[in-house]
Amino acid sequence: MKKELQIPVAKKISKELKIHNDIRIDNYYWLNDRENPEVIDYLNAENEYTDEVMKHTEAFQKNLFEEMKGRIKEDDTTVPYKLNGYWYITRYETGKDYPIYLRKKESLEAEEEILFDCNEMAKEHSYFNLGGISISPDNKLAAFSTDTVSRRQYTIQIKNLETGEILNDKILNTTGRATWANDKKTLFYAMKDEVTLRSHKIFKHKLHTDTNEDSVVYYEEDETFNTFIYKTKSKKYLVIGSSSTLSSEYRILNADMPDGDFKIFQERTKDLEYSIAHYNDSFYVISNADNSTNFKVSKVNEEATKLKNWKDIIPHRKEVLIEDIEIFKEYLVVNERENGLNKLRIISWNGKEDYYLPFNSETYTTYIGNNPDFDSDDLRYGYNSLTSPTSVIDYNFLTKESNIKKEQEVLGGQFKKENYESKRIWATARDGVKVPISLVYKKGIKLDGSNPLLQYAYGSYGSTIDPSFSTIRLSLLDRGFIYAISHIRGGEYLGRDWYENGKLLTKNNTFTDFIDCSKYLIEQNYTSNKHLYAYGGSAGGLLMGAIINMNPELYNGILAAVPFVDVVTTMLDDTIPLTTGEYDEWGNPNDVEYYDYMKSYSPYDNVEAKNYPNMLVTTGLHDSQVQYWEPAKWVAKLRELKTDTNKLLLHTDMDSGHGGASGRFESLKEVALEYVFLLDLEGIHG
Repeated sequence: MKKELQIPVAKKISKELKIHNDIRIDNYYWLNDRENPEVIDYLNAENEYTDEVMKHTEAFQKNLFEEMKGRIKEDDTTVPYKLNGYWYITRYETGKDYPIYLRKKESLEAEEEILFDCNEMAKEHSYFNLGGISISPDNKLAAFSTDTVSRRQYTIQIKNLETGEILNDKILNTTGRATWANDKKTLFYAMKDEVTLRSHKIFKHKLHTDTNEDSVVYYEEDETFNTFIYKTKSKKYLVIGSSSTLSSEYRILNADMPDGDFKIFQERTKDLEYSIAHYNDSFYVISNADNSTNFKVSKVNEEATKLKNWKDIIPHRKEVLIEDIEIFKEYLVVNERENGLNKLRIISWNGKEDYYLPFNSETYTTYIGNNPDFDSDDLRYGYNSLTSPTSVIDYNFLTKESNIKKEQEVLGGQFKKENYESKRIWATARDGVKVPISLVYKKGIKLDGSNPLLQYAYGSYGSTIDPSFSTIRLSLLDRGFIYAISHIRGGEYLGRDWYENGKLLTKNNTFTDFIDCSKYLIEQNYTSNKHLYAYGGSAGGLLMGAIINMNPELYNGILAAVPFVDVVTTMLDDTIPLTTGEYDEWGNPNDVEYYDYMKSYSPYDNVEAKNYPNMLVTTGLHDSQVQYWEPAKWVAKLRELKTDTNKLLLHTDMDSGHGGASGRFESLKEVALEYVFLLDLEGIHG
């Protein structure tokens, strides 16, 4: 007789949470102790339940994993770039999960020198990530960092590239980035707070000295700010940056004099955001000064850097968001966004040229690539679209010609660009605002409401989800799915105001925009509520939690990856990583206005006794961004209150964190689980 499937039930221990004369009862608060064996037992029980419910799909998951893996070129190399006399290349080899970093001196025909073979370095670890590589100015040493837990706490070490020896210098609990001064023996790095994981101190390390003797050169005391350090492309300045969601501040020091004192570039001011790049005797500043909500570019002499001296060279424009700049000896390149679309603008310093590179789609992504050489006549940029694989392109300023250095190969022989179609449509939100949606699907589908559709969005931090190509997504498209990206408020797709109107006390716009896009997709017969699925991760997981509390009837299934769903409790706990730095995004719930608003949409606080869609929720035990207990508590509460018989599955990766499994292909196993969950709901089993 078949054993009856046991649905995991988390025990209830009532905990009273009181603030502002308001009491919340949290029956699953106890799950936030990863050292408690009962917590681990519960997570394991949920994993076993997921495995059992999905057991009939095991072969399909395996086949789908192999299918997705089979499209990816295993023996692959990146396009080389030249820095300080060496060509740098990253290579992947067949049958190996991790990259190999190498370089060649002066010529691509020169003998290769392997810097790091991550396959060897990862052998003893279930999780491995090489955080950053920084080569010393004389090319003889490499500072590198590793994380073997997946909490983004990196250990920095130094390798002698001539002998292969790893020096004794070992620095724990860093962000993973290290910056060399020009003296070749002084290294700067950012340290993290042990509890909150906020990067709060910049240290200076001298080679061959005890790391315990490293000196603090900057301490960021404001808990809403993070600090970091880098060297300008010109190699002249070391720069310490401090940033919060809404303001920034920089300090500079001549990189030839690492024992000098950093001087403030421009003091932090409420709501002033800026970033800096150096060229000749000037700094170029991207900022939102003078109410330039979409940013402008200014120039200032390196000797007098304060705001009052900034002279505009690209003024603010209401319709155009300035995202980035890249400086060359003869040209300035500006990455702009207008009406949601990326643009690359080329401006010559002599004032004779000012033009845009041409792009002809509404569902593409372009971006400035790796351009470490000031003197180059080539701009390296990337391009892809929902139907076109990624290309790395060198554009020559002098000949005006583009040279495709590499186009991503899609193996397997099945993919042809012309078999797929993409478009951008606009849904009208309930307040009359038009919200863009990027769509991709296989040509020939009928718009009769029967198509399965996966609707994706993020919608926070001003982070823009551009319409980009994915070989993995083909496994859904080829089985009849439409894929939709909703460019909702809270992102920056339509400029800075698009972000401002989807945060703090306007956060609900993020959720209602998504729902209104869902309704529009149904109205236009792209899909129906029997075939509509929604997917979001991290803050996009918060979005998933909110929409199913508000309109669960619209969706047949939900994928929520590492979801941020216990908003109020997390934002009241300033010992949790990221919390204090998030006040500018969500508000500080110690203020009753923000507390009440947050509580009104927090998914965990608004779970009710009603029907919910089928759901697969994923998390990582060591997640440093969204702690595993948020999704665990959410699932436990949903199990207790939901009135339907739909699937509710929680899968916890017991070895990884926010970014999922390490290794080039290991993460595809989780994607295979997610996709098969959707396909199974559609009755598609192969």
